[in-house]
Amino acid sequence: MQNNVLILDFGSQYTQLIARRVRELNIFCEIKPYNHLPDDLSEYKAVILSGSPFSVRAEDAPHPDLSQIKGKVPVLAVCYGAQYLAHFNGGNVSPSNTREYGRANLSYIKDGELFFDGISEGSQVWMSHSDTIKALPTGAYKLASTHDVENAAYKLEHEETYAIQFHPEVYHTTDGKKLLENFLVRIAGVAQTWTPDSFVETTVAELKEKIGNEKVILGLSGGVDSTVAAVLLHKAIGKHLHCIFVNNGLLRKNEFQSVLDQYKGMGLNVKGVDASARFLDSLAGESDPEKKRKAIGRVFIEVFDDESHLVEDAKWLAQGTIYPDVIESVSATGGPSATIKSHHNVGGLPDYMKLKVVEPLRMLFKDEVRRVGASMGINKELLGRHPFPGPGLAIRILGDITAEKVAILQEVDAIFINGLKEWGLYDRVWQAGAMLLPVNSVGVMGDERTYEKCVALRAVESTDGMTADWVNLPYEFLQKTSNDIINKVRGVNRVVYDISSKPPATIEWE
Repeated sequence: MQNNVLILDFGSQYTQLIARRVRELNIFCEIKPYNHLPDDLSEYKAVILSGSPFSVRAEDAPHPDLSQIKGKVPVLAVCYGAQYLAHFNGGNVSPSNTREYGRANLSYIKDGELFFDGISEGSQVWMSHSDTIKALPTGAYKLASTHDVENAAYKLEHEETYAIQFHPEVYHTTDGKKLLENFLVRIAGVAQTWTPDSFVETTVAELKEKIGNEKVILGLSGGVDSTVAAVLLHKAIGKHLHCIFVNNGLLRKNEFQSVLDQYKGMGLNVKGVDASARFLDSLAGESDPEKKRKAIGRVFIEVFDDESHLVEDAKWLAQGTIYPDVIESVSATGGPSATIKSHHNVGGLPDYMKLKVVEPLRMLFKDEVRRVGASMGINKELLGRHPFPGPGLAIRILGDITAEKVAILQEVDAIFINGLKEWGLYDRVWQAGAMLLPVNSVGVMGDERTYEKCVALRAVESTDGMTADWVNLPYEFLQKTSNDIINKVRGVNRVVYDISSKPPATIEWE
C-alpha cells in the first residue's frame, strides 16, 4: 500500500485547497471526480470526501458508491461528505433556519479524541452550507459543536470514519492543518515522505523505466514548468531528449532569442523554430477565445509533428502540463458544464501523430514545481519567472489577432514588466501582463483628438493559480507606467488597471 491520499471531488470550490493543505504535510494526494473512482483503491491509505454546491436532498445530488471505501480505509467527510454519510445512513439532514456561512467557533469538543488532539474549544472554523445535520447517522457519536451547529463533527463507531460540517482546508479555520495532520498522520498512519527530493528520485526512476532508450521531443516555453520538465527528463534519459522552442509569434518582446540564450550552459539540447507566420495565419479573423486556444494547440502539435520527423525514431512528446491545467480542463463532476477553459497542452494528441505523451509534472501545483526545480539546482531567477500562458499574447488580445496588435501589446507588456523589475515589484507579483481591449476610446494628445486602443494591466498574487488576488501596486508606479505606455506606444491612449480577484474572474481575460 502506498502513502497516498484520495480526494473525492463533489464539485466544491474548495476541493483544490484540500489537496494543497494535504501536500503541505508532505503527503501525496490526488483529486478524482466522485463518479470516476479509481479501479484500484489499494494504493490509498486514506480518503477525503469534499464539499459540494449540491444539497444531499436534491434529486440530482452526487450519489457515489462508497462500499469499497467506507469501513475499509480511514475516511474524512467534509461538509457535503458529512451530510451525505448522515442522510444515507439513518441520520437527518434538513435546511438550516439561516444559511451557515462564515466564521464560527467550536463550543464543545469531546475529550480524549485523537482527531481533535491539540485543538481547543473556541478554535475558529469556517462554515459554508445551507443544510445542517439534525440527527447523526446510525452508530455515530458527536465529536464537536459550535453555537449554531450542534453536530459540527462526528465519528462512526467501529470504523475510522470522521465527518465535519466545516472546512479545514480554508485559511479561516485556524487549526485546519492540525486537524488534517491528526487524521492523516496519527489516525490513518500516512507517512510524510513526499518531498521535492523524493519526487525527483521517484520521477527520474519512473521516466527511465517508461522511456528506456527511446527519443523524446519536448516543447520548451522558457517558463518554469517546461524547464523543470526538461531537467527531469535530462536526468533520466540524457542525450535522448530533444528540446524545441517554438516562436509562435505571440511571445513577449525579444523573447525568442532571450529564451534560447537562457538555456545555454544547462546541458540541454535545444533547437529554436520560428513558426510565427504559421500561427498568425491560423488565427486570422478568429475572435472566439476557445477557438483561438484550439487553433494554437493544433498548430503547436503540427509543428512538433513536423519536427519529430527530423529526429530519427522519436517516440515521445513531453509537455510541462501541471495539475491546475488538468483540473481546470476537466469538470470536477466529470461533465462539460463546469469546465472553466481548455488548456492548449491538455487532452492528448490526434490519431495521426504517432508520438506518445509524457507529462512528468502533471500532478504538481506551480509552487511545487518551483521547489522541485530548486532541489535540482536550477537558477533562482529562472524559477522566479512569472507564468506566461501557453497561447501567449493571443489570449491577451481580445478579439481577432493581427501582427500590428501583437506588436502594440509587446511594447506595452515590455514597459509594464520592465517597470515592475526596476521598481523592485516583480517578485511581489505572481503573474503580470497587459491586455489589449477590443475598444477604442477618445483622447487628446497635442491638442488633437485621438481615437485609439485601451489596454488593461493585470498583476496578481497567488500560490498555484487556482485562486488569486490582485496586487495593490503603488499609485506612483501605475502613474508612471501609464504615462510611459501612452507616450511611447503608438496606437494606445488609455490605460486601466484590473482589480478583479480569482474567483470570480480568471487571471487571463480569455
